[in-house]
Amino acid sequence: MLNIIWVSFFLIAFVLAAYQSLILGQGEVWTQLVSSTFASAKTAFSICINLTGILCLWLGLLKIAERSGLTALLAKALRPLFRRIMPGVPEDSPAMGSMIMNIAANVLGLDNAATPMGLKAMEQLQELNPRKDRASDAQILFMVINSSAVTLIPITILMYRAELGSQNPAAVFMPILFATSVSTLVGFLAVAVVQRLNIFNRVVMAYLLGFAAFIAAVAGYFLSLPENERLRVSGDCGNFLLFSVITVFILSGLVKKLNVYETFIGGAKEGFEIAVRIIPYLVAMLVAIAVFRTSGALDLLVLGFEKFFAWLGVDTGFVAALPTALLKPLSGSGARAMMIETMQTYGADSFPAFVSAVVQGSTETTFYVLAVYFGAVKITRVGAALPCALLADLAGIAAAVFFSYMFYE
Repeated sequence: MLNIIWVSFFLIAFVLAAYQSLILGQGEVWTQLVSSTFASAKTAFSICINLTGILCLWLGLLKIAERSGLTALLAKALRPLFRRIMPGVPEDSPAMGSMIMNIAANVLGLDNAATPMGLKAMEQLQELNPRKDRASDAQILFMVINSSAVTLIPITILMYRAELGSQNPAAVFMPILFATSVSTLVGFLAVAVVQRLNIFNRVVMAYLLGFAAFIAAVAGYFLSLPENERLRVSGDCGNFLLFSVITVFILSGLVKKLNVYETFIGGAKEGFEIAVRIIPYLVAMLVAIAVFRTSGALDLLVLGFEKFFAWLGVDTGFVAALPTALLKPLSGSGARAMMIETMQTYGADSFPAFVSAVVQGSTETTFYVLAVYFGAVKITRVGAALPCALLADLAGIAAAVFFSYMFYE
């Protein structure tokens, strides 16, 4: 699947560039394509270099948590659920703790913490995988959960809205919360259907209902705050939780009488190795996305959507936010840039900017997550991971548009 998509991006870009050059006389398109190709390759390398420090930090801390038994303690709380939805993973596998902490970090919006934990989990799951070139059921489910990524506190989006002049930056909080919940639920159910998981037993239903109650409680708390306090409280909570995690990891190592420094160094070395390993995979994906965008294929898609929805008689007020939606599964930085551009063009509090922000928070960057996570363990056959993740993206984007119309004033 990845091979087909990757090649298609280049072929579509070439055909469109040839048309612009030969028919429209726009010969500069070839220069733009070549420039974007080299620039995106450089960007991919820069991302990996910048990611190295974060990987070293968090994998070092994760090693402390693992050696101190903290990951086992965290895994124990969710083991009944994961035992039923990931029957191929032993209960005592360290992958359980890594996956749980990755999911917890995503839920709290701690992206820098989530990625290293997720990469560690994929490596541990790969050790259990009998077919090293094909994603296991557990890896597929884990990747889809990551790509749909429920986020309770979208700190980054709220900060961008505030910086660009929004009078109520936190207005997108509730629609993002609901949209990202829909995305994750659809992704999980899609994988459950493909893998024939039994989700209607009491344990799984109890966890799902408990999570729904937690979402409602958090939403109620933020709704009870004054509007001008929500952004500050969100940022404070995120930073407090992030540093608290670091402190708890270190304290857990001290309690178990570990050599915390040496343990940290041992884990940090693994971070450097992983960062180097994912460079070629990330270069391949970002270059393909860049030429697809530079060729004008993305603009044609947006125009097609606008005409389609107009033909259906649907309000097209949200169409200006579709570039963010289309880029979101492909490139996190591209989608973020498109969101900012939409805010600057239409105003931070305009409806297109509102929709764009909700879309940005509704899902993860599927192709980036897939390239990094599977690339780190050299998996080339991803099975149902991509279609299930894209279905979750579609559900999240549709939910983002729906809830934007519901909440926008």
